Amino acid sequence: MTSVTPSIEFFDGLSEELSNVSLRRSKDTGVRNVLMIFKSLKAIEKFQSFTKRSYGDLRLIDSEGIISVEPSSVKLIFGGDEGDELIRVECTFEIPRDDHWERFMRFMHRYAEANGMGYSDQK
Repeated sequence: MTSVTPSIEFFDGLSEELSNVSLRRSKDTGVRNVLMIFKSLKAIEKFQSFTKRSYGDLRLIDSEGIISVEPSSVKLIFGGDEGDELIRVECTFEIPRDDHWERFMRFMHRYAEANGMGYSDQK
């Protein structure tokens, strides 16, 4: 394995900065849901999304390779005096398989370590 700084990309070469992540599991189905929250996106700053190739999915990149996930939802939350200030972006996706969940968690541990993030169990 090579040393790669873990990154999250919506567009080719534009690493986004994750602000928070929430992990949940459905009691009924056992399917795990991930909610990633970004305070801003480089992809929409200065219209960079028009100059970069879109993956059409979300890419989680680390020393093990690339995890490609298709979000079930991406919400842009606006606020401010005029309602045109980006407050946050919420990206949601499901991980039904245990082996995919384990791989995702390895990525998250690497990403958290590289970006000074910590874990807290909130109920």
